[in-house]
Amino acid sequence: MSAAVEEMMTHSIFKIAIFAILILPQLAQQHINAADKDARPNVIVIISDDQGWADIGFNNPNVYSPHLDRLANQGVIFKNHYVMPQCTPTRVAAMTGRYPGRFGPQALSANNAPAFPRGTPTLASMFRKAGYETYLCGKWHLGSDPNHGPNHFGFDHSYGSLAGAIGMYDHRYRPGKFEQSWHRDLKQIPGNENGTHATDLVATEACKIISQKRESPFFLYLAFHAVHTPLDERGPFTEQPTAIDTMRPDRWAREDGIPWFHDPQGIIQREKDPEKRLLLAAVHHLDHAIGQIVKALEETGQRENTLILFSSDNGPQVNWPGRAYPDDLKLSQFNQTLPMRGKKTDVWEGGIHVPAFANWPKQIATKSVEEPVHIIDWFPTLAALIGQQANGNYDWDGIDLTPAIFDDQTLPSRDLYWIWNKKTNRWALRYGAWKIVKYGAGAPTQIADWQLFHLLDDPRETQNLAASHPDVVSELHQLFLRQRSKDLVSKR
Repeated sequence: MSAAVEEMMTHSIFKIAIFAILILPQLAQQHINAADKDARPNVIVIISDDQGWADIGFNNPNVYSPHLDRLANQGVIFKNHYVMPQCTPTRVAAMTGRYPGRFGPQALSANNAPAFPRGTPTLASMFRKAGYETYLCGKWHLGSDPNHGPNHFGFDHSYGSLAGAIGMYDHRYRPGKFEQSWHRDLKQIPGNENGTHATDLVATEACKIISQKRESPFFLYLAFHAVHTPLDERGPFTEQPTAIDTMRPDRWAREDGIPWFHDPQGIIQREKDPEKRLLLAAVHHLDHAIGQIVKALEETGQRENTLILFSSDNGPQVNWPGRAYPDDLKLSQFNQTLPMRGKKTDVWEGGIHVPAFANWPKQIATKSVEEPVHIIDWFPTLAALIGQQANGNYDWDGIDLTPAIFDDQTLPSRDLYWIWNKKTNRWALRYGAWKIVKYGAGAPTQIADWQLFHLLDDPRETQNLAASHPDVVSELHQLFLRQRSKDLVSKR
């Protein structure tokens, strides 16, 4: 590693230490008064599914999502917010504050295996230790067997699906061992609550939780299934799965009577492509559900004492062959067009750069954070906010964002790191404006393995600068090797 990079990293570590020793206690005292439990906020972490950077209104005026836009525009928008390339890895990162590779190959792609061992510290276990009531509504997908469900990882109560994507109305996973996945506190719900859209069930449950009388603050992990396939928006016509109108192939059957295909501004109906219009309807439905949750907070007098964090779990699906789940349509080019390269499962920007924000009335000022941040940062950030620390030798990969969120301070320089797939074949690392990328089996072992991009000058990652900047590639490669050395290469 060059002396320059070594010096930068040493300086970054020093800055992090200063933040931890001097600044964080001041922030805790200033913003939440850690000694007073009643002053600590309720926390709602919202994760949408497969919602690309352009599939939300505050990034794209062709999308109708007024509730999400209002929350974002009245809080802090993370302009360069990163996640992992797929659902399970991102949920590992959010729940543990660590890159999924630290737990082994089973955590690197969507699957039903236990993603990390029982006993692993999680957001929920941290909040429970701090005296919060803890709830999960929606999708778990970090171990689809009940023996590895959310109640074993710090959640007092859980509701939704243990497995990943499900039929939106019958709530079944793919045929097989984990097909019956719809549960309450790890016990299957008879009949799977068939006939009601999953988005509505999850939102209704969340509103019930918010409306309960309690002595302690609550932590709610709200993981929607939308806007993941299958896209199925029936409105009041629940007996008929979403299908193209046989008489008008550019319309969906009964589309005129389904509210999610219509908005006051006419945005959705201006979209001519029916498959894109279906995705926009799913976003409208999701946005309405989040509006109901905000309304429940307002009606119960809890809005001003509730921090809301929002992110998608990865980039857009874009194309889908269908037939994987009940009433699962084949779709093509159904997301909004990205201003960047790649999609879900890619380590190109389109797969990992997603919409995200934090909102807390009267506590978080309206602004944007331009510096790169990652969902691994949410755990240490929330821990600092409520006066908690990592346990023993448990090291977060993320950093505390409260200095940037509350006090407009510059975040310490650090690298961000991505790999994907059980048999890992996608690799990337960002440091500053530079990013290295490799596709193909076999870990990158030499400089020649990498492509190099400058994201400020080339956000679409079209110009490989590796040949003209071998010194930069070499420095980032050393950072990559340091990250990779921390991963668990074989499953426990």
